[in-house]
Amino acid sequence: MKAFFSKFLRLDWVMLVCMLLLVRMGVRLIQSAGGARTSAALQDLWTVHAWTAVIGLVIYVVLASIDYRKLLDWCAGPVFALAGVMLVAVLVFGSVRYGGRRWLWFFQPSELAKLAVILLLAHVFGRQPAADDASPRRFGWRGGLCGLAIFGVPAALILAEPDLGTALVLVPTAFVMLLAARVWIKGLVALLLVGLLAAGLVLGAVYVAERHPSPDGRARVIYRHMPLKEHQLKRLRVFLFPDRDIHGDGYNLRQARISIGSGSWWGKGLGKGSLKRLGYLPPAVSMNDFIFAVLAEEMGFMGCLSLLLLYLGILLSGLRIAWRCPDDRGRLLAIGVCTLVFAHVYVNIAMSIGLMPITGLPLPLISAGRTFLVVVMAALGLLQSVAVHRMDES
Repeated sequence: MKAFFSKFLRLDWVMLVCMLLLVRMGVRLIQSAGGARTSAALQDLWTVHAWTAVIGLVIYVVLASIDYRKLLDWCAGPVFALAGVMLVAVLVFGSVRYGGRRWLWFFQPSELAKLAVILLLAHVFGRQPAADDASPRRFGWRGGLCGLAIFGVPAALILAEPDLGTALVLVPTAFVMLLAARVWIKGLVALLLVGLLAAGLVLGAVYVAERHPSPDGRARVIYRHMPLKEHQLKRLRVFLFPDRDIHGDGYNLRQARISIGSGSWWGKGLGKGSLKRLGYLPPAVSMNDFIFAVLAEEMGFMGCLSLLLLYLGILLSGLRIAWRCPDDRGRLLAIGVCTLVFAHVYVNIAMSIGLMPITGLPLPLISAGRTFLVVVMAALGLLQSVAVHRMDES
């Protein structure tokens, strides 16, 4: 009993409270956004989110109660293998929705792959060095290639769905974990610079092709040599020229920005957002990709600030857990979870206000999406496990 209470007191209560408040906020916002739907099932989607959160909370408690080192020993390899099999299966048997083959019935394997990559990277690169290894740099270029393969293979399968946004979110998560583990630092930095240069060249090419369209087919020639699909090019055009097609491809972004601006300081009140209620902010995106716009319209700047402070509470708690953890596996696990959450929050909010291309990444704990909600709560449960068991003997 004494040991139980000792571990109970080690819980990071700030992270737990912030998580529960975010889930509560997500339920209310989905309920509000559902009011603009005509389907009774979609109007009641907030109840699905709430019950999914209950399942996620059970998983959260179970994972937090088990030593993370045992979880990594038992689960890192099998979960990664399971995610790989499911990613292959979804390409063969998955259902097509919104132009992508991403679902096995109601489950989205690409969400599980995010957690699987974090687990395996922490397990592989968090191992203690051998007794005769005095070098602080324990992993050279071979380790770097191994790390790239661990996240590169799932990323390639996710790209084949296609789901560029989910594949790209694996990049910062894996790179931060590998850099924290001191894996082939020079090589990873060089690859990162090459990737940034390539992204800049792609944006520059789209800008040149669209800025001054010419009758000589210059745009067609440029796009012929770009490895992007048409819907991805549309998103880049909207990002670079958001006001060019406000009644077509740029409509969602335009209405999201109007919704955000109309909320002012205190918002219009939950359920009273006029742009969402009247359908100007399309119901198809108001519950997931652009739910931040619903928040901004109905809760205003202060609601947005509250949301950011709650995420900040989770991230600072996670970084503190990583800092205080004496074990490299726990430290890398915490860093990976924090990076994944931060990447989703940053990209979702940035695309809602036009600072990044639209990618379709959900807002953690807020957006409707059963698989992602459970995966995020499971990841935070692993983070809590590090906080509870970090001082236990391995």
